[in-house]
Amino acid sequence: MNYPSIILKPKRSESIRRKHPWVFSGAISKVILSEEDSIAEGDLVQVCDNEEKCIGIGYFGEGSIAVRMLSFKEELIDVNFWVKKVQAAYDLRESLGFISNETTSTFRLVHAEGDGLPGLMIDIYNKVAVIQAHSLGMAKALNDIATALKKVFGNTLEAVYSKSEQSLHRQGTKEYTDAYILGDSDCPQVVLENSLQFEINWITGQKTGFFIDQRENRKLLQQFVKGKKVLNTFCYSGGFSIYALAAGAELVHSVDSSEKAIELTDRNIQLNFTEQINHKSFSQDTFSFLSETEEKYDVIILDPPAYAKSKNAKHKAVQGYKRLNEKAMRLIKAGGFLMTFSCSQVIDRKLFEDTITAAAISAKRSIKILHHLSQPADHPVNIFHPEGEYLKGLILYIEE
Repeated sequence: MNYPSIILKPKRSESIRRKHPWVFSGAISKVILSEEDSIAEGDLVQVCDNEEKCIGIGYFGEGSIAVRMLSFKEELIDVNFWVKKVQAAYDLRESLGFISNETTSTFRLVHAEGDGLPGLMIDIYNKVAVIQAHSLGMAKALNDIATALKKVFGNTLEAVYSKSEQSLHRQGTKEYTDAYILGDSDCPQVVLENSLQFEINWITGQKTGFFIDQRENRKLLQQFVKGKKVLNTFCYSGGFSIYALAAGAELVHSVDSSEKAIELTDRNIQLNFTEQINHKSFSQDTFSFLSETEEKYDVIILDPPAYAKSKNAKHKAVQGYKRLNEKAMRLIKAGGFLMTFSCSQVIDRKLFEDTITAAAISAKRSIKILHHLSQPADHPVNIFHPEGEYLKGLILYIEE
């Protein structure tokens, strides 16, 4: 092993010894290279304390996060390393009941820092693994990762697809394109989630094709919707709508500004319900719909895209969440429920809940918090990296 050495300043190695996965550029004292070495974005490096003792291996980045840690000991990062990491992720999902599950055929296998692999997401759809590399360091390892996936899954995996192009292009890297890197498979496919059917297209769909992280929250919604009028906004593939209809909702309206999303929602409705059901889709901006509708709902779901993708956008995002939730609160009947979310990582849980409180004050409604919601167990949060808890949600009871 002969990686370039990143030497940390005195007293700046403690967070790494505590297994925080990021080394910030301000913590670096110097970089040691051999005469024939150079260092570039995504290259493997060894991280050393101020006495030049190796305390881990990671990959280099040119931003404020200078190194993302892959290991907290001195070891070679080769195919065997990736097999070990993928196997650990697989074993956790097996213990959670996701492997060979007859009612759910989609789950997250690797969740970045939560599984000790910063910048890497892997979702499973039936027998296909869809990878998103969010950094050049992970992109450089894609072939080894695909090899490791095949070794761990064996014949139960037929293809590995990389959907990393968009995230890498945003970082200025143009050499990677979306493509199968192992095997091939029909796309789209229908997957099962809690025995409900969803069409997944990992090639053209958002993210890897489906918002797996809302699985448990969709299931929880079913406790509140029987015989109720439900509005599902930012519906994308209609997940919350389908769960609500399956639980006996009287009426469900699905809203999304994307016509393609509405078409997907309607296909998923047809997949699950052969009888006539009381559902209607609207291709419309959610703010406009909430302002114009004359319907009063018993249950509203607000699951918007990330309003803030950087700290600079935080204030504007908070105002957006407040206006959105205030509008929804005014539409809900007394005795109704609001399920509301933020997936903006820079909006922490306290700020999100304070924003919802401000919306309740403006709406002049009497409201109780029934549930604090988050991402499911196949999206784990590294206890040393609380930033990994990106999904925040509440179920609110609109008392009067």
